[in-house]
Amino acid sequence: MNFLDIESIGAAGLSEILLYARADLDQVLLGRGVALVFEKPSLRTRNSSEMAVVSLGGHPIYITNLEVGLDSRESAEDIARSLASYHAVIAARVFDHSVLVRMARSLAGTGVPVVNLLSDRGHPCQAVADLLTMIDRFGEISGLEVSYVGDSNNVTLSLAQACLLLGAHLRIASPEGFQFDAQTRSALELMGKVEFTQDPDDAVRAADVVYTDTWTSMGQEAEAQVRRSVFSPRYQVNSKMMALAQKDAIFMHCLPAHRGEEVSEEVFESRQSVVFSQAANRLSAFRAILYAVVTT
Repeated sequence: MNFLDIESIGAAGLSEILLYARADLDQVLLGRGVALVFEKPSLRTRNSSEMAVVSLGGHPIYITNLEVGLDSRESAEDIARSLASYHAVIAARVFDHSVLVRMARSLAGTGVPVVNLLSDRGHPCQAVADLLTMIDRFGEISGLEVSYVGDSNNVTLSLAQACLLLGAHLRIASPEGFQFDAQTRSALELMGKVEFTQDPDDAVRAADVVYTDTWTSMGQEAEAQVRRSVFSPRYQVNSKMMALAQKDAIFMHCLPAHRGEEVSEEVFESRQSVVFSQAANRLSAFRAILYAVVTT
């Protein structure tokens, strides 16, 4: 089983992964390798994925793009087929989601799954960690009011798919020009109760969860100043905005955070902030995902 996005996993598969995350799991990777291909670097993804492999008895191999040259020195397909000669799983963090799709197709029938550690289309491992964090606080996902404020990006999409599959209600507030396209909005609307708005206050009002992400993602650095002018100050999650949410609402952020931009220092360091619980849950999430793709 590949793990390329949340939508294709479905509600049943996602629920099973969440159960694995809190279970004692067999060392299904004992004596086996896992290739961790990083076209773009990451603190949490590298550490959580390496330790998850170790916890299942496997041996992680961290591979940078300098070593593989995705689609420059060698095609994604040839890289995948070579790595499958040595490893039980290939997990990759890439710019272009189509690279993951091509890798998975090239390995059809080999029994070696491909896992999305992040792409421009989604961040499904992060979404699993986010669900675990919500469950830790609220006990279940169904019926939760989840609000996302900021750029509608890959993190937003995986979060939305995960929440809607499990019955949460979602409100997404993004400025004009930074919203999902019509096709993506329609697909999400078919999955469950979701609203799209340009008013962050309306999105956050009475929410159980308030979530944001950086206004400028990796690879968008040239747009940083323009993005700040669009998002600031209206889309900053601060104490005034959090006061509109439920009294026991939590603040979430996938990190890295830019304090003073998308979130104020006060909110980031508040009792409502669970950002480092999210970070810790990345390990449990990836461990569960690995177990699922190897045993299914």
